[in-house]
Amino acid sequence: MSTRLVGSVAATLAMVLVAGCGGSSGADGKIELSLGLFSDFGYDKLIEEYMASHSNVKIEQRKVKMEQHNTQLATQLAGGRGAADIVALEEGVVSQFRASKDKFVNLAEYGAKDLKDQWAGWKWNQGTADGGEFVLGLGTDMGSLGLCYRSDLFAAAGLPTDRAEVAKLWPTWADYAKAADTFTAKTPNVKFVDTGRNVYKAILDQTEEGYFAKDDSYIAEKNDKVKTAFDTAAALGTKQQTGALEPFSQDWNVALKQGSFATTTCPAWALALIKAGAGDAAAGKWDVTTAPGGGGNWGGSFLAIPKQGKHPKEAYELAKWLTAPEQQKRIFKETGNLPSQPKVYQDAEVQATVNDYFNKAPVGQIFATSAESLKPTYRGTKDSKVGPVFGTALTRVEQGKQSAADAWTQALKEATDAAK
Repeated sequence: MSTRLVGSVAATLAMVLVAGCGGSSGADGKIELSLGLFSDFGYDKLIEEYMASHSNVKIEQRKVKMEQHNTQLATQLAGGRGAADIVALEEGVVSQFRASKDKFVNLAEYGAKDLKDQWAGWKWNQGTADGGEFVLGLGTDMGSLGLCYRSDLFAAAGLPTDRAEVAKLWPTWADYAKAADTFTAKTPNVKFVDTGRNVYKAILDQTEEGYFAKDDSYIAEKNDKVKTAFDTAAALGTKQQTGALEPFSQDWNVALKQGSFATTTCPAWALALIKAGAGDAAAGKWDVTTAPGGGGNWGGSFLAIPKQGKHPKEAYELAKWLTAPEQQKRIFKETGNLPSQPKVYQDAEVQATVNDYFNKAPVGQIFATSAESLKPTYRGTKDSKVGPVFGTALTRVEQGKQSAADAWTQALKEATDAAK
């Protein structure tokens, strides 16, 4: 799940925000555990089942927007109180919280290292520190990339609509840009892509190092791949081929409903957001195919346990159960969140899954194939501070407020300051 975490989604959730301390023992003698989440992890039914089979445990979910969740958690960890017993850490910020691992329980103390082989190797490593000796969190889903497109708008522009043929249009992002030119020439009143920010992120998420090298040194100003990603997205914005939309915002939902753009990068979790925003009228018009450039990862989270909780052992048992293969498979079938465990995403039933809304696209196969080929980008401890700077710069280009060259120069300066 991930950056997916915006007001339009959170508003659809049953939200309970509690500012008090973590789990305790209630008046009825039950162990009370709290689960701090953003967006929809698909845990509602699972938690009901867990409480039914663990009569001594009472579980409360706290659901808020991701930015609010991250800010609150940082404050709660610094203050030593108020954090939930189990907290979700999105992959884009897990490195930030890894730097504060002294505030978290080392899950290896409860045997977590014995579970290592359940996860894709890169996913497991993202949730650990100290060479794997410190287990910060257990992986939930992953965000392997696909590319979603409106087949009816492609047909109007004279482009192929079959997903296999569409994939042949863009083996690379340069080819994707050429497809944008063709589309715009035939359909000038519709934007080819929702936002250059998502294109930029997708390209960068296909590199092993982005803003930071694996030794955590800042390299954005000398990493040609960052510049290439920025230039590609900025060119789309300069040509006004993007909607200049805030990803997953209310304006984005309105544009979906109006059919104002034809493509968007889509990790598995984004399908539910597209369906919710576009509505029933667009059923069968949206489709999914492979993304340019091969696999990439956008999103996915971990369940971690702050030290300030009163029941770390019970919290670990719940986190372990929620992230077990059986539960990951169920969550995929119910929400579309792609499992981060090879045994699950390689499962025949998972691979055979199609999405009726997206023209019966074989989403299990598409996203599992993407998962097999992806090499995750290293996230520096200040990745979450540097990344938004470039996204904001691209928005200025899309809105005609700044040239691509000037936006890049300003972004580099601001990013360098943010990385200090």
